[in-house]
Amino acid sequence: MNLNIPQLYYSKLMRAVVEFDMIHDGDHILLGISGGKDSIFLAYAMAILKKRLNKQFKLSALTINPQFKDAQGRPALFDIERAKDFMAELNIPYEIIDVDIAGTIATTPDKNPCYTCAFFRRGAVNRYAMEHDVNKIAYAHHHDDAVETFLMSLLYSGQLHTFTPVTYLDRTKLTVIRPLVYFREAELIDAIKIHGFDPVKSPCPHDGHTVRQDVKELIARLEPEIPDLYDHLGAAMRKGALGELWPAAKTRAEMRQTYFAYKNK
Repeated sequence: MNLNIPQLYYSKLMRAVVEFDMIHDGDHILLGISGGKDSIFLAYAMAILKKRLNKQFKLSALTINPQFKDAQGRPALFDIERAKDFMAELNIPYEIIDVDIAGTIATTPDKNPCYTCAFFRRGAVNRYAMEHDVNKIAYAHHHDDAVETFLMSLLYSGQLHTFTPVTYLDRTKLTVIRPLVYFREAELIDAIKIHGFDPVKSPCPHDGHTVRQDVKELIARLEPEIPDLYDHLGAAMRKGALGELWPAAKTRAEMRQTYFAYKNK
């Protein structure tokens, strides 16, 4: 396969890798592959980096089949074979493993299915990584994902939080890297079209009906009225953007002495 992407795309890729120091000699990087546009582009981009960078590192890839079912209770269509062929073209060793995430979701109806799926999917990927001498895991989260996560956190948990480009996991001693953090989702859609890969449709029965989708649509709805909205959200999730905030709320015990000082006048 002739590996090539536009210079603008390569610059965005390199900016993330260099700014956050993502790749080192001797790394074994496991790519999380869903078969969708983002992870397929991630595999393609990482294959380009392996070819061009002055770093000696190893790539492998993994897909977790969550074993979702359709409305009739039959296994949902998950045409991952096309992704398997694509990985072979890139010379990236690739494996698919089944994890009964669907069954876990069914037995815990009181929990958010997206949270349950993400938790068990990450756990399965981490276990596989530790069993296969992997030290880094690469996920295909892009800039839109980070901005949406930031706004979701504010709206639904009252916290200023998003994922980081590089995350070290103390318990497993694994490092998660996200080389696509400077790409907009629309750029990945265009890139996949250019290279002629038809993304694998997600087998998730909740696809398109999630809190993330609601937040994505909220941003799209507000942008015509607030043209700089997306850019401001992106700037706000940087540490240096923190302005003046209220102090942390005090407990009753912490306020007790001050309270009685007012009362005993």
